[in-house]
Amino acid sequence: MKHESVTRGVLVDFLNRLDSTFARPVTVYLIGETTQVLEGMRNWASKIEFTTDPEPADRELFVAAVRELEGEMGVRVLDESPGDLIPLPRGYEARSRLADGPRDGLELKQLTLAHFDPYSVSYRFIARGDETDYQVVLTFLKNGWVEFSELDAMLVTLLPQFNLATIQQDAAEFRRKYKSLVQMWRSARPHATHRATVV
Repeated sequence: MKHESVTRGVLVDFLNRLDSTFARPVTVYLIGETTQVLEGMRNWASKIEFTTDPEPADRELFVAAVRELEGEMGVRVLDESPGDLIPLPRGYEARSRLADGPRDGLELKQLTLAHFDPYSVSYRFIARGDETDYQVVLTFLKNGWVEFSELDAMLVTLLPQFNLATIQQDAAEFRRKYKSLVQMWRSARPHATHRATVV
């Protein structure tokens, strides 16, 4: 089945309709490409990706609202936290960002909109390691949402937690993927001073 590309207009329409359909207070944390589409870092995404934690009694209703909109709008939707797939770095909650600037077209009454910690998202996408995943991390780097020095520093304490049980790959495999990202970043900025290291 062919799915519609998620432009900013499609994303805003989805969020407005989810707000009115679900009609209960909840915080929706946008992730990866979805964050970047809303913030104008890219023009479109292949899916709407977010995580949220409604009250247990409301979870079934929230899922039903999302699935209904997914079918009506013909878009792919993924409700999944990076924490479901990797150990999260310390302080991730404080690094989440409220999407509280001017938002043309958004008319939210119940939903609070935020962006999940971009460092946690970056580690998740590096671990998956597809070309499109690397591009998400590179876009965060280019726009100053992630700094390589911080990425390195957090990884020193995070990497010992990576194993087949926690992220379905060992630390050595993650290091190889991280090194690939560093090389891509250096190639994209050949005249810049790079302080990133490969742990």
